[in-house]
Amino acid sequence: MPPETPTSSDPHPTHSPASAPTWTPANRKALLLWLFFALMLPGLAIYGLASLIGLDLHAPTLTIKNELLLKGIAAFFVLLATWMASRIQKRPLDDYGIPPAQAFGWRFWEGALWGFGMLSLLLLPLLATGHFHIESMALKGGAFWGYALGWWLGFVCASFHEELTFRGYLLFIAARRIRFWRAAIALSIGFAASHLPNPGETFFGILQVLGTGLLFCFMIRRTGNLWFVLGFHAAWDWAQTFFYGTADSGLKSVGYFLNTSTAGPDWLTGGSTGPEGSVFSLIGLLLAALLVHWRFPTALYPDRPT
Repeated sequence: MPPETPTSSDPHPTHSPASAPTWTPANRKALLLWLFFALMLPGLAIYGLASLIGLDLHAPTLTIKNELLLKGIAAFFVLLATWMASRIQKRPLDDYGIPPAQAFGWRFWEGALWGFGMLSLLLLPLLATGHFHIESMALKGGAFWGYALGWWLGFVCASFHEELTFRGYLLFIAARRIRFWRAAIALSIGFAASHLPNPGETFFGILQVLGTGLLFCFMIRRTGNLWFVLGFHAAWDWAQTFFYGTADSGLKSVGYFLNTSTAGPDWLTGGSTGPEGSVFSLIGLLLAALLVHWRFPTALYPDRPT
């Protein structure tokens, strides 16, 4: 794989500074405010709301209502925190990977096509070998379109929440201190750890989440921002949870398109984790990385942002 060097089309300088930039009071203020608004405040809001309306935060199944409500709140606060950090540090949102001019543009939808396609490709060998079965359609007509749209909106919120939390502002400031790939590894470990409480999660499932975090960082490194990854992440989850009706990180949903089942050892089918826990998923991550390298041959996100 050739060295990754930002080209002259990169909005950042074409070289990375030799040493980490000075950590200023404005940097510290922005980080503390970001941590409060992105992590602490939504947690308080969600637990308060759950107590008020009797919402079960530990339910073993996913519903559109819960996904839209909980992930919508979390996405709102992490967006707000990122915007506040950009104002304090007098930086455009582009620096944190979400250029508004590209919002939901062609790169986002290209990522969505990749996400749906890669999840389908993961299931293909299981289907061909008889370890994954499509039995019937669970939804038709208006019910199909209603659930399809509801789940899509829910997973767009989930994608914004997770990507901006682990690969937005934090990736930028960490890369400034310790360079891109060290920051990517550290944040991907945190991303994997955040999935540990999910019921039904397995060792292979957590390993896949770690690999997915690194793959998403690679996509950001090559495309220059989060829009491709945001589309990929949302469509991957939508395909698992709604379209194919499988478990997603150990959680099953209410309201899915296809009735499906698996047969065989957990390491092959993914077991209670879903397709993400299959050994084919790890192979799929490597394939996706090769395809990203082919599609986006030049690194656009700087190794050490200025």
